[in-house]
Amino acid sequence: MTHSSQEPGKPVGKSAAVDPRQLDLFEFARSGRQAAGVVRISQLPRMLNEVPAEVPADERDTAFTWQAEGSTQPELQDDGTEGPQPYLRLAIHGAAWLECQRCLAPYEQAFNVDAIYRIVGTEAEAEEFPLDEDEVDVIVGSRQFDLIELIEEELLLSLPVVPKHDVCPQVHESLVSGVSGEDAGEHEDADEHSSAEAEKPNPFAALQGLKSKGPDGSGGSGGQH
Repeated sequence: MTHSSQEPGKPVGKSAAVDPRQLDLFEFARSGRQAAGVVRISQLPRMLNEVPAEVPADERDTAFTWQAEGSTQPELQDDGTEGPQPYLRLAIHGAAWLECQRCLAPYEQAFNVDAIYRIVGTEAEAEEFPLDEDEVDVIVGSRQFDLIELIEEELLLSLPVVPKHDVCPQVHESLVSGVSGEDAGEHEDADEHSSAEAEKPNPFAALQGLKSKGPDGSGGSGGQH
């Protein structure tokens, strides 16, 4: 798909101006229309919540370009005849600031979504739709469909499970503890490592002490009560 930097509602190809907040999705698909535009993260409140507070205000409001295309495909119906069924294809590209879970610093995460949806009329139809259609999602259409809300849903679903840099610029000081601290200790020089080992109690000495006691935990024959 090609992508456009046009504002929402500008015509593209077989399309007149559309309002992406109130789109007649059935007519859009039936007539094979197209639309494209730009949505900023400030228009997506749930995505905006994912942006770290320390990102400067002039950098927070990143933009996503989107392109939508309606179509119909012949499918076998309950009465045994074929009929045109509505589909929507949606592509989204852009980036948003997230917090790296490894170093706790902000980083810019790229998003590239290309999804196909089978449009149905009711929630009941959506629930009955076969689950083996791995490449097709199901959405309930309407004559005042909010395409921007669908865009936000797709971006939220595309969030990484663990947001992180490919390579962190540094490790946050609060993380240099626990396991991280132990890992760091492995890189100390040999003398310091040997010194630390020498200070540890000898586990065999403790074992020898247990062996010298009787079954009841008291000392051997030379022990005192």
